Parts: sequence; C-alpha cells; structure tokens
Amino acid sequence: MTADVPTRIDQVIPSFAGRDAIGQHTLRLRDLLRTEGFGSEIFYVSASADVEGEGRPLEELGDADEAGRWLLYQLSIGSHAAEVFARRPERKLVNYHNITPVELLRRWEPEVGEEVRVGRSQLSMLAPLTAFAIAVSAYNERELIDAGYATTAVAPLLIDYQALVTEPDRATSRRLAEERSGGGADLLFVGKVGPHKAEHDLIMALAAYRRLYDPQARLRIVGGGLGTAYPAAVERFAEAAGVGGAVEFAGSVTHEQLVAYYRACDVFVCLSEHEGFCVPLVEAMAHRLPVVAYGAAAVPDTVGDAGLLLPSKDPALVAAAVRRVVGDASLRSVLAEAEIARVEELSLARSQARTVEVIRQAVSAAGCAVSAS
Repeated sequence: MTADVPTRIDQVIPSFAGRDAIGQHTLRLRDLLRTEGFGSEIFYVSASADVEGEGRPLEELGDADEAGRWLLYQLSIGSHAAEVFARRPERKLVNYHNITPVELLRRWEPEVGEEVRVGRSQLSMLAPLTAFAIAVSAYNERELIDAGYATTAVAPLLIDYQALVTEPDRATSRRLAEERSGGGADLLFVGKVGPHKAEHDLIMALAAYRRLYDPQARLRIVGGGLGTAYPAAVERFAEAAGVGGAVEFAGSVTHEQLVAYYRACDVFVCLSEHEGFCVPLVEAMAHRLPVVAYGAAAVPDTVGDAGLLLPSKDPALVAAAVRRVVGDASLRSVLAEAEIARVEELSLARSQARTVEVIRQAVSAAGCAVSAS
C-alpha cells in the first residue's frame, strides 16, 4: 500500500466537546474509521473534561513522515489548528459543518465575529490543499464548491437521534404540565441564544400569535447564550413587546430536561438566519413535535417534507403557520408520518453507511491519482 492510500485517518478539531453535535460526530467517525480498518485518533486544541481522554492535544500530532497517514479536519470555526493542518504534508480531507457569516455576529460579539471571519478565510485557504471534502448538508456542499473544492460529497452528521428519545426529567415535566394547565399553546426553540438564531424574530412571532389567536400562548427558548449582549437585548425586547412573562429563557439544560421540553410543547419553531444543518430540528422530529421553520440556508435540506417551511419571517405568516399546526389534528398526523420517515433517512445506521461510502470514494480517488501518476 502506497503512502497515498491510507492505513490511518486521524482527525484534527479545534474544540472537542462531548455535548456538542460536532464532538459527537467526531467520536463516532473515529470509531467508524477504526471499524473500517483504519487507524484513527482525534487531535484537538481544547477539549471538555468528558471527552478529553478520547483524544490528544494537537501538539502531539507528531512527525509528518508516517507512511499511509491522512488527516481529516473538522471545519466549523476559525482556528490556528487550520494553519497547523495546512502546513502538514499528509493527504488532507475536510469535513465541513459550515461557518456563520461574519455580518450576523460582528455587531453583537466582535470576538466571535473575528473567529468566523478567520474561519471563512481558512475555508478558502484549504480548498487547493484538500484532496476530498465532505459536507454534512447539500447547502454546505454548495459552499465548498463555491470556495473552490474540487471533489466533494454529502454525508450527514453521525448522530443517534433515536437514542435521544429517553425518559424526561420528572420535575421539569411536572412544572411544564402545571404551567400548561391554564391553557395556551407552547412554542419551543432549542439552540444558542445568538443573533444568527434570530430569537428576536421568535419574540415578534409570539406577540403576533398571542394577539391574533391565543393570548395565553408561551415561548420556551432552551439553550445557553452566545455572549451576553444579544441575550440581554432579546429579554428586553420581549418585555417591550408585552410578552416578557410569556417567554421562558431556560438556558442550558440536561438531556432529560430537554426531553421534557420536546414532550411538553406543541410546535418547534425555528426562524434562524443561518444553519449548516440544525440538529434540534431532527431532535424535534424524533420526538414527533411538529416543525415550523424559516427556509434559510440548510434548513430545507434538514427538514425535507417533514415540516412547514416558510418563505419569510413575517410575524403574521409565522403565527398563521403555528396556528394551523396547533389547530389541525389531521395535519399533525401527516407531519408525524413524514417525521418518522425523515428521521429514518437521517438515522445513525444510514449516516454511517453513507459515510463509509464517501470515505471509500475518497480513497478510490486517491488510488486513481496514484495510478495516473
């Protein structure tokens, strides 16, 4: 076996976190590569305590003369890890999770804005150095192609969505049931509270929904804040819109608490400006929670025909879509069937099979290149 055909594929990731979707994906990809007969380790710049022992610091990447070694970079943010990766002589793969456009973040979080600006420049910088690039959505693949990547393919995130459907936290379930007992629909969004997630648009949609259809409706936002400026502004905005008491900012929660929210709420509403995949959409579908979403970026790729996709975020339009889902049992039944099918399409087994197919495609392409030389 030549040095151009791998015996091992090691991964490089800037931030390795066990509760993060990209961190879970990276772990499962390592295990999948090992199952397929490749040696594989994870090298990180930083790691959360729960997965620190599952990888090694980037400084331990070692000598670059190991025959048969390829490197795969998990690209989702700007990092000096990309510069280290670029300088290495090994054959390179990129797994692209998308990078939020800088204009969505710079005003609120300048440091994060700079990180994504650097990430976007590194996306282009790595294009001529990369033998094969894998995108987790068709939207991301289009960005890879636009950035100059010559050979690309789509393979979804390696997430076990069915394993997320577990027993809910009892205390959270009781509290939510008590709050619902007086009536009113519950709208749910799960994700970082940040300008790219556009929780301010959710506030406007809730205000319209309460004014037009259901004055007792509530909005539950689950997820930590990206910095402090935007989350504080959204809370002030909710008060100014007259719905402050109807919006719960739950912050970060345990998995069992999150399940309680998915089980208790009536509809999942996503009005994000930008998503490279959006795992909570699939989590909601796995819990048979109807989805209403603004069709931006990768959201249509992720939802497919298993939710109501909106062409705009006009508050009256969003409110009408939510009302239709909440009030139409037959529509909810149709959506539930579509969700079952969509979650199966994105199941861990199918995503693993597709990833193996793509890795073999990358290896085959390298073999052809070796033969041609």
